[in-house]
Amino acid sequence: MRRDSNPLISFLAGAAIGAGLMFLLDPDRGNRRRALARDQVLSAGRRAGDQLGARARHLGNRARGLAASARARFQADEADDEVVEERVRAELGRVVSHPGPLAVAVEHGVVTLSGPLLASEREQLIGAVRGVRGVKDVEDRLEIHESAAGAPGLKS
Repeated sequence: MRRDSNPLISFLAGAAIGAGLMFLLDPDRGNRRRALARDQVLSAGRRAGDQLGARARHLGNRARGLAASARARFQADEADDEVVEERVRAELGRVVSHPGPLAVAVEHGVVTLSGPLLASEREQLIGAVRGVRGVKDVEDRLEIHESAAGAPGLKS
């Protein structure tokens, strides 16, 4: 048993415990204080349970999404050209700063991209479009610009 503790700290700890017990065991207001403390503990437990449940649902949804993506990669995607075009257009907004002036045409799964584009975004765009389900090939007819100043469609 250790005997090197500070007597002042021991006294203060004992006083704090005693004050807490007096606070909770007070014959006049102790019942109300204990009920409030119990309600606060139960409420904190419910909030923690709700947060844990939400995180578990989130992880479950993510796992189902990853499984669906994996299954889709191994299945033949015979989507028509309009569906593939919409998928490509949805991807444009994620990888390009000015997707508006870009034109997308799809014929038998071959995507043709045209319009003004910043040079720094070209490789990322082509890679993203190649990764879209249903795309068999990408034909690049883009007008490459070093800055937005030279292209009217690229001005913010």
